[in-house]
Amino acid sequence: MDINDKLVADLVANDVSFVTTVPCKQLAGVIDKIDAHPDILHIPSNKEDEGMGLCAGAFMGGKRPAIIMQNTALGVTINTLATLIQYYRMPLPMLISYRGELGEPVACQVEMAVHTKALLDQMHIPTFHFHRQSDAEEFDKILKYTFMCNKPVAILTDASFWGGY
Repeated sequence: MDINDKLVADLVANDVSFVTTVPCKQLAGVIDKIDAHPDILHIPSNKEDEGMGLCAGAFMGGKRPAIIMQNTALGVTINTLATLIQYYRMPLPMLISYRGELGEPVACQVEMAVHTKALLDQMHIPTFHFHRQSDAEEFDKILKYTFMCNKPVAILTDASFWGGY
């Protein structure tokens, strides 16, 4: 099974019925699969914090949400994560492309990569890092975990996971 199909199948198996996304070259394949899936309402977002607001509304409306985004915009989500998602104990799987590691061709991506894990740690957000596609075998368990404990969870997927830059 293609990695994009696997991720979407796990989302559907865990009743994730609302997904918002912010464009990213590495995430384009999974975003296309989500957009085409009949059991998932896909609403693209302009910004990550806006997407988290949409996820909060979907959760309050009875849906299980997820957001797909880049780590480089994690900084704009801190207030929304703390004062909305965490404060109201909303489960939110965050599938995040982890830009800025070795081999990164865009220099500005490196700066946020330096801070991503520390910010997530400071916020006490459980974080998992997928380096190889075989790591996605844990995705189903991670989804079950976030919905069981009503917490946001970050799944960082680096370039090697997606096959390079």
